[in-house]
Amino acid sequence: MWFKNLKLYALTQTLDIAEQDLEDKLAEFSFRPCGSQDLATMGFSSPFNNGKTLIHSAAGRIWLTLKKQERILPAAVVNAELAEKVAQIEAETGSSVGKKAQQDMKQEIVHRLLPMAFTKNSFTHGFISTKDNLVVVDASADGKAEAFLAMLRKAIGSLPVVPLARQSVQEQLTAWLQSQEVPNDVVILEEAELKALEEDGAILRCKNQDLGSEEIINHIEGGKVVQKLAIEWDETLSALIQEDLTIKRLKFSDVVREQNDDIPKDQQLARMDANFALMSGEIVRFAARLKVLFNLSSDEQK
Repeated sequence: MWFKNLKLYALTQTLDIAEQDLEDKLAEFSFRPCGSQDLATMGFSSPFNNGKTLIHSAAGRIWLTLKKQERILPAAVVNAELAEKVAQIEAETGSSVGKKAQQDMKQEIVHRLLPMAFTKNSFTHGFISTKDNLVVVDASADGKAEAFLAMLRKAIGSLPVVPLARQSVQEQLTAWLQSQEVPNDVVILEEAELKALEEDGAILRCKNQDLGSEEIINHIEGGKVVQKLAIEWDETLSALIQEDLTIKRLKFSDVVREQNDDIPKDQQLARMDANFALMSGEIVRFAARLKVLFNLSSDEQK
């Protein structure tokens, strides 16, 4: 299981919790399936999806998984049944059905149909590296990451974290393109998003584009700044860096992914363990490098 997006958070205080204690605390907030009238439920589940443990540790990094189950009851289905019922009543009585009555009928329809609705499961993975004071969530959106952190905070009582970057890094990303001088372990790829600084400023999205071309430089000199930039780092991974330091479309190189190919495919748990240890180690290394590249001091993270 390889993370595809990264939300990076710095622990502002040492998180001193034993693994067994963490396991016990998470157990109080473990996942349970939706009941007949639940629209959604959320809780921690096994990273290996085997139900045996709620955490997995490798090289001091603790892997956690938040599972969410939602009942799928399309609004179109409810509204169609409501419209049919309203039309029938109005035909029989000759009077229109008021808004409050329609709302009550709608609730009755939802209550009746909900137990028959299909369910959909989704998973949010993350890990804690206490020795690096780092929390990583595999999410591209703030809401999903915050739900993960909120549930973890609720379980353990306190989770003193802040985003790894609390200020925009668009100035540094723009400077990379404008000067074409980047760190020697960074390669700029052919995708970026530029935006004018005005509130409703124009947005330029580039794909398969030479970002060192005169056209792009003219846009920057005309006042646009880089909001997103695709890079390759250290021949290890490629990703799209956003101005808030959200990492999207994370992809590890074949050189990295093939390191555990000697583990037989039928040893699934062993492969997952080895892949997590490998992947999380590279993510920690990448996060440390990002702190240097974007001058993210410890003071900024407090």
